Amino acid sequence: MDDSLSSWLSLREAADAGARSVTLTDAIARSLADRPEPLRLLDLATGTGSNIRYLAPRLPRPQEWLAIDRDPALLAEIKMPTAGCRVDTRRLELGPLDDPGIFTGRHLVTASALLDLVSENWIRRLAAQCRASESTLLFVLTYNGRSRCLPEEPEDAVVRDLMNRHQRRNDKGFGQAAGPDAVDCVVRCLTAAGYQVRREPSDWVLTPDTPDLQRQLIKGWAQAAAEVAPELSSTIHDWLVRRLAHLAAYRSHVVVGHDDVAAWLPA
Repeated sequence: MDDSLSSWLSLREAADAGARSVTLTDAIARSLADRPEPLRLLDLATGTGSNIRYLAPRLPRPQEWLAIDRDPALLAEIKMPTAGCRVDTRRLELGPLDDPGIFTGRHLVTASALLDLVSENWIRRLAAQCRASESTLLFVLTYNGRSRCLPEEPEDAVVRDLMNRHQRRNDKGFGQAAGPDAVDCVVRCLTAAGYQVRREPSDWVLTPDTPDLQRQLIKGWAQAAAEVAPELSSTIHDWLVRRLAHLAAYRSHVVVGHDDVAAWLPA
């Protein structure tokens, strides 16, 4: 396991929980209320289980979760979130998406901060697998390409655009990432598969009392931007220095755009 990934997941968990759409979570909970017990739920690319920890207390119980991730050390960090909730884990490379058995009989398929990292073709295959299992869906905290920093700096838009370009050319084993276009792609693919789809904003709104998260985020943006445009490395470095100075002076605010998507099959 990459320790930095585990640390990043821990660092962002509170921001994720505060950003998620309560409206969609409540709608999903209501839709599952009359399902046979126990609820059978699937969490894709679960990491250390933050999505399960958020959803388990908010959904009907009892629950049986299958948590899937490529990293067994991350899976080992999952804690049982609440009474009436059992979590089984499985190490699996999700890139091929070639094990339909993981979807069979699942009342809910969910994932957090995943779909901007996968390809449109992968999302289309995911929609087909979920449709075949007649699952309800909840995909949360998908990056939508928008961000804003305060106080503003002249290079903010340039760095954001370079970071978005970097994300679009990534391939983490799922094909070329949809990146900032992922939410539109998800809505399109689920609608084509016969789902009724709802979309709600779930932006991170980071205030000066989140210095560690902001620092990692801003440094990551600068690194990605410099990889895409090495000829602008000096400009990007100067931008980074100024952004970190705002953070040190307790005046840095950052908004990162995300969307949550929920989907149901017609009754």
